[in-house]
Amino acid sequence: MAAVGSGLGFISASVMHAQDTPVPSLRRPGARQQITGGSPEVGADGRVTFRFRSAKAGQVVARGQFGAEVVLTKDGEDNWSGTTSGAVGAGVYEYSMVVDGTSLPDPLNRALKPQRWPGSSILHIPADPPAPWDPQEVPAAAVHRHTGWSAELETWRSVVVITPPGLRAGAAADAPLPVLYLSHGFSDTEETWTVHGKADQILASQVAAGRARPMLIVMPDAHALPPPRGWSDGYAAENTDAFARELIDEVIPFIEKNYPVRTGAAHRAFAGLSMGGRHALTLALRHSDVFSHIGAFSAAPPDGPTMEAGLPQAARLNDGLNLFWIACGKKDFLFERNEEVHAALTKAGVKHDYVVTEGDHSWPVWRRYLVDFLPLLFR
Repeated sequence: MAAVGSGLGFISASVMHAQDTPVPSLRRPGARQQITGGSPEVGADGRVTFRFRSAKAGQVVARGQFGAEVVLTKDGEDNWSGTTSGAVGAGVYEYSMVVDGTSLPDPLNRALKPQRWPGSSILHIPADPPAPWDPQEVPAAAVHRHTGWSAELETWRSVVVITPPGLRAGAAADAPLPVLYLSHGFSDTEETWTVHGKADQILASQVAAGRARPMLIVMPDAHALPPPRGWSDGYAAENTDAFARELIDEVIPFIEKNYPVRTGAAHRAFAGLSMGGRHALTLALRHSDVFSHIGAFSAAPPDGPTMEAGLPQAARLNDGLNLFWIACGKKDFLFERNEEVHAALTKAGVKHDYVVTEGDHSWPVWRRYLVDFLPLLFR
C-alpha cells in the first residue's frame, strides 16, 4: 500500500493572481468582445481581424482553431492585416502567425498559451449567455502559484493552486475541502489549465450554479523529468514514475499542511489530459489507496507492464475507486488506444465509466470534460 510522505523538501512561496470577488463579464448581451486596433480584434459583425507589423516579411498568415486561415496584406507603412470571411463563434481558440513559413505567437496579443515550447496565442470570444469557461459576474476562484525546492527530484518545482470562491488566504480549517489534482499534457505547463483551460473560471461557474462542490484544484508540473522535444514512450514511463513519487511524497503533504483540506483517499481526486491521462490511469492502477476519484481525458495509456500488473487486482481497484472516468473523442488520434483500455478494464472486471464524445485531441474537448467531471466528484 502506498503512503503519503512527509513532503519536508517542498518550500513554498505564494503569489495570488485573482481575488475572491465577482468579476465583470467581457461581453454584455448583444455586444462582441473588442480589442480595438490590436490583434486580434473582434468586430461587431463577429468577424476577426488579425494584425502584424514587418518591413521584411513576404507573406503573413493567421492560422488556428478559429476556422479557415487568414492571409494578411501589407499597406504602405509595413502594417499587415486580414479579416476572417465570416463570423467566428464563441470559444477559446489557439492560433499562430505564420511568417514566411515560420510559425510564431502573435506579437500584438498578450494572451499567450503556456507551453513547454511556446508557439500559440489565444483568441477568447465569450458566449452569450456565458459558457462555463467564460468570465461571469459570480464570485471568483483565486489562483495561487508556489515555487519551491523538491528534495525528491533535486530541482526547483512549481505548482498552481485554485481555491474556490469564499476561501481566502489563511482561512481556518473549520470547513476543510476535498482536492482535485489536475495534470496537463506533454506540450503544456502547470499554468496551462488556468490560462488556457480556464479551470478557475470553470470551478467558479460550476460552484455558483450548484453543480460542483467547492474544492481545491492543484496543478503540479507534470514533467517531473526534463522532457525531450518529441514524445518518447521511454521518457513517458520514467516521467510518470517520478511524477507519482513527487506527488505522493511532497505535493500532497504540502497542500495538506498549507491549505484547509480533507485528508485521506476519499477526499482526493486526480485527473489529467493526454500525458496527464497516462498519469491518471497509472495512479488508478497503482494508488487507489491514495486517490478515490480518477479522470483520464484523451489519455496516452501506460505501458503494458503497468496495465498487466494492475488489471488482475480488480477487487482492490473497485473497492478503492469511487469514480473511474475515462473519456475520449472519436477523432482523437488516441481513440483506438482508449478503446483498448476500455476493453481491457471491462474484461478484467474493473468498474469504470467510459465516455465517447465528438472532437479531437484539443483543448475545446478537455474544457468540456472538466465541466462534466467536476459535478461527479466527492458526492
